[in-house]
Amino acid sequence: MGKETQVEDHNAIVQRTFSDRKRTNILKRAEQSTIVFLLPKVPKFISPNVLTLMGTLGSGLVFLAFILGTYVANWYLLFGIIGLIINWLGDSLDGRLAYYRNIPRLWYGFALDIIADWIGIVLIGFGYFIYAKNGTQIVAFAFVALYGWSIIISQLRYKITSEYSIDSGFVGPTELRFIIALILIIEVLFQGSIAYLAGLITIILLVINAIDSLKLLKLGDLKDKNQD
Repeated sequence: MGKETQVEDHNAIVQRTFSDRKRTNILKRAEQSTIVFLLPKVPKFISPNVLTLMGTLGSGLVFLAFILGTYVANWYLLFGIIGLIINWLGDSLDGRLAYYRNIPRLWYGFALDIIADWIGIVLIGFGYFIYAKNGTQIVAFAFVALYGWSIIISQLRYKITSEYSIDSGFVGPTELRFIIALILIIEVLFQGSIAYLAGLITIILLVINAIDSLKLLKLGDLKDKNQD
């Protein structure tokens, strides 16, 4: 009975904590289990807003890693991985903590999350812009623009379907952080590779956004027909 009760409690926490959004990413189960494990351990004096700030500071650390990698030594890029971990902790736990503590502020949190995500990706993109060489700085601009496009898609999808999702199929922000961390490691080992890898991920993001946009238009068209 003890184990059954624990499973029920865990499922209840998951349902309450993630009730405001739909997740489809590959790491969904592992990520949600990790979040549920961490939430009770967050000190009482740390609020969801503090976690949001922490996530933004994590992106700032990635920016700093690019600066140090540019002007001091290439291996400083590895500090960006720490920044990505901090960003994940803040970004993934802020809203979940509010739901876990039964103090959600749906629209305030929704707006703050989008603003913080945008600031974070701009910091990371600007850091890469400074680090990039030989005319590849355009990739930094393209990456930020495409990420902004994906944010717009998620908001429009929410408007049309009333179902909030931050993932594009099997890929979500967490998977993107893993990819960026891997790119940083490879760049330290093989300097100059980041230009090709960043370009590749940007192209993939373009394709994903194009597919999601077509799906979004079909959803909008279907909703229009159902309202006629």
